[in-house]
Amino acid sequence: MIADTIKSLRENAGYTQAELAKKLCITRSSVNAWEMGISVPTTQFVIELANIFGVSTDYILEVSKNYSVSLDKLNETQKSIVLSLVAYFDSLNSADSRETGR
Repeated sequence: MIADTIKSLRENAGYTQAELAKKLCITRSSVNAWEMGISVPTTQFVIELANIFGVSTDYILEVSKNYSVSLDKLNETQKSIVLSLVAYFDSLNSADSRETGR
């Protein structure tokens, strides 16, 4: 559910509901309503949430569970390091999958 995704992203970022609300210029009760599934954010707020948390709007809307990270501010060496880490973790996960038969 979108409610769970927003709450998880907020908590993982270390924000309280009030802190997130302040970043979005809305009330804490609006954030709470999203997280409780009472209401859903408008398109404008889905986009703002994606920007704040560094994920795609598809991720927030649960169209895709792929995480995206912007590397725009990194130099080529830093980008290479990040991509190497991702490849390393992928290889670990692939090895784990082969061992467990998943």
